[in-house]
Amino acid sequence: MFMTHTLRTKAREELIDITRTVEEDVKSSGIKEGLCVVYVPHTTAAVTVNEHADPDVRQDILKQLKVLVPKDCDYSHLEGNSDAHIKSSLIGASQAIPVNEGRLVLGTWQGVFFCEFDGPRSRSFYVTLT
Repeated sequence: MFMTHTLRTKAREELIDITRTVEEDVKSSGIKEGLCVVYVPHTTAAVTVNEHADPDVRQDILKQLKVLVPKDCDYSHLEGNSDAHIKSSLIGASQAIPVNEGRLVLGTWQGVFFCEFDGPRSRSFYVTLT
């Protein structure tokens, strides 16, 4: 089963909780056991699994990524978004999450996040269930 989702990001950099959307995909699929893959088809965005109980964690992640990969550096890429490409590569374009008894197998505090590094933009992500 394959699902396509779109979202509109609001800031240049943000982590958007998409857990509920992915959980609804699992539920509506009827799949009881398997694997859920969430994939982002963009070179300046990513997807991660991390804590979703405390929104400060999202801000801390973004803050530290800015330290590790600053926006203004001596990059060769002329579009002015090399930092976004690098952050996307560091975080990654996909996450594979097990499905058991019709539910995502996530830790108590874990959620699934779309990571925007070059917004605001209209974006997509895909969910595949097997």
